[in-house]
Amino acid sequence: MKSGKKVWLIIGIVIFAIVIAVLFSTYFRQAGEQEQLANNLWTAQVLVPKLTAQKEDLEDQLAQAQSLLDSSRTKFPESVESIKYGEDLFEIADDCDVEITRLTMSKPTNKKVGAVTYSVSSFTVDVNGDVSDILDFVDALRAGADFQLPWSAEVTAVRINYADTAGTATISLKIYAYKGE
Repeated sequence: MKSGKKVWLIIGIVIFAIVIAVLFSTYFRQAGEQEQLANNLWTAQVLVPKLTAQKEDLEDQLAQAQSLLDSSRTKFPESVESIKYGEDLFEIADDCDVEITRLTMSKPTNKKVGAVTYSVSSFTVDVNGDVSDILDFVDALRAGADFQLPWSAEVTAVRINYADTAGTATISLKIYAYKGE
């Protein structure tokens, strides 16, 4: 055999060995990737039912939260009105030199008069002060001139306890606010 054929044979064996090495390397890399993908698929199959249940739970929580938000939104304007009423009552009390010691309110209701709907809130106000100042406070509530927003008050009961010039009073009143429809 000639030395040229030996060189070509060695070169062919080397090329064949390189091709075999590349093929084995590619095969083992792809086998590793396939195993990793199989593991990922198994993990995903295990997680899908859990995640689906969790998604349903979260959707239920979202629906409950949305319902709570909607119900809170319907109550919010009434709360704002009661805060405004309370601010006015405290301002009137300050102007009349009496101290409000307790203020309670019932939930507002609607009262329809003809085509007009009013929001009616019942309040009980306990005050301390001079009897003349308490009477001024009752008169200011009855007249309603000191209210900041368009509503009026109806004094439904007044109970005054007094000793000399100082006294305490419990005043029941209803505040009417135009709802505008």
